[in-house]
Amino acid sequence: MGMNIEFLKGNFSKEEALDLLTQIVHIKIKFHEKKIEKSDMEEDTKMREQRIKKLQQDFYDAKIFIMSKEKDCELNAEINII
Repeated sequence: MGMNIEFLKGNFSKEEALDLLTQIVHIKIKFHEKKIEKSDMEEDTKMREQRIKKLQQDFYDAKIFIMSKEKDCELNAEINII
């Protein structure tokens, strides 16, 4: 049996949406960077570096999309604990 946490739900201005996404992505990148610092395994380091690059690319794409919108953004995120 699992649990769901409604992490983010609502309408936000473009600026608010970008601010929220920026903070979330930075937290996740810092998490991976700390794991890289503590890891001696090259495979783990490479995987985390790729994950960081993917997060940065996804954030860039989201930023372009958000800035192209004429109105506010609806953001929804849920954490599923299984």
